[in-house]
Amino acid sequence: MTDRTPQPVPDVSDADVERIVRRDFAPTDADETLSLLRTYGTETWEREIPRVRVAILRLAAGDVGSLRQYLTDAKRDYRDVLLGAEYLEYAALTLKTPQPASEAARRAIEADWVAYQDWLHG
Repeated sequence: MTDRTPQPVPDVSDADVERIVRRDFAPTDADETLSLLRTYGTETWEREIPRVRVAILRLAAGDVGSLRQYLTDAKRDYRDVLLGAEYLEYAALTLKTPQPASEAARRAIEADWVAYQDWLHG
């Protein structure tokens, strides 16, 4: 049995969404990107709106076509984009070892957090 290492949860805002769009997407795509992102959060079951929008942006990596696909994924199950954007190393670790040792889990969680913060503030 392993200890449960808590995973940090990003605290992001609509201002972060706007900043990242302006940073990562071509100026000619910014308005379309923001418009597309606003379609997430229109349904009552779509949760954690700024966080999910930021996750979509991270996964899309500046590509509007990819953004559309990740937006579709998020509208189906927002946890899929959160996992890919925030917890990639931890997810890979748990695919190999469903109950990783607590030290391995801690390292993966820490690496994911550092990578996310570097991207978010980069």
